[in-house]
Amino acid sequence: MSNWQLPEGIDELTGDEAIAFETTRRNLLDLYQSWGYNIVVPPMIEYSDTLVLNSKSIDDKTFKFLDSASTRMLGVHSDITPQIARIDSKHAAPNSISRYCYINAILQTKADDFYASRSPIQAGAELYGHKGIDADIEVIVLMLSSLELLNIKNITLSLGNTAIFNALCASVNLPSKEIAELRDIFRRKSLPDLESFLHSTKIKEADKFKSLISLDGNEKVLETANDIFKSIPAIVDAINDLVKLNDFFKDKNLDLMFDLGEVKAYEYHDGVVFAAYSDKFSKAIAQGGRYDALSKSFDSKREATGFSFDLKFLIHQQEHSINQSKALNAPNIDNPDFIEFINDLRSKGHIIKTDLNGSTEVDFIQENGKWRLKK
Repeated sequence: MSNWQLPEGIDELTGDEAIAFETTRRNLLDLYQSWGYNIVVPPMIEYSDTLVLNSKSIDDKTFKFLDSASTRMLGVHSDITPQIARIDSKHAAPNSISRYCYINAILQTKADDFYASRSPIQAGAELYGHKGIDADIEVIVLMLSSLELLNIKNITLSLGNTAIFNALCASVNLPSKEIAELRDIFRRKSLPDLESFLHSTKIKEADKFKSLISLDGNEKVLETANDIFKSIPAIVDAINDLVKLNDFFKDKNLDLMFDLGEVKAYEYHDGVVFAAYSDKFSKAIAQGGRYDALSKSFDSKREATGFSFDLKFLIHQQEHSINQSKALNAPNIDNPDFIEFINDLRSKGHIIKTDLNGSTEVDFIQENGKWRLKK
């Protein structure tokens, strides 16, 4: 094996892609800051229990190792969201609304159906401290603005609410082990596995679970869902949140679809969830949702919603032609006047390389004691 080969699922950005990434990163952070989101840079490594919390899916994706200094298990972050929950619990004032944004490399033990590689660069924003649907609207609009900045068009916005699945499970008193099994079935949209599960468990409301797993489409499914679940108030409330989102986004020049059986890969989502699709991509390109209960792991109770996407993946998928100025070749001399001259040009955007080989192919000339560019 060649020494330059990278491990499976690990990739890099070079050349025009790297320049496009850095330019986009700066533009995204400027966008988020203009909305009042504060930049945070979480550490790459934390104690594994604070990274994983109670999420089996995050646990499975987290690289862990023993810390010789503390003799505790450490983990490399595979998802930024739990770290934001810890940061908010530590720094936010009670009853305040706090906004955070980040663009950080993460590392996962395996790729999944959202992250194409094991080394994504996760970009996102999180809003804490507001329970109302207006918070969800804000982060969805910001997510769509991010994709617009990346020049991604023809967006389809998929909306769901994991509170529907959770409330239906609660209504039949399912134990946590069976909920986890059922959640995996819903995540995979496997009708045969659902039939087998319902047959083996003999749970009540089996017909409602059969309806929910396939309840997707345009806004008409919201009316259908209200008829099916009208006897469960918590589900009616969750559907009403989706109605409000439909009312806001239906005239916003994008396609809307609803997936009421959406449960998301991470167990911490517990309310409105959303994902953005484009006709040029075979999978979701950005996603997010509610996770009000996550901060409880840090002895806090903070409503939260947010989104994220893999910036590196989206940069990889685009064509880049960077219009850079021609690099100027400067002689390698220790002359204060010349150094001041080229530093002034650099500050104005010129690219100037020092000719360390001492060739005569330079772009500067000295006349009458003053330096200028060759014509």
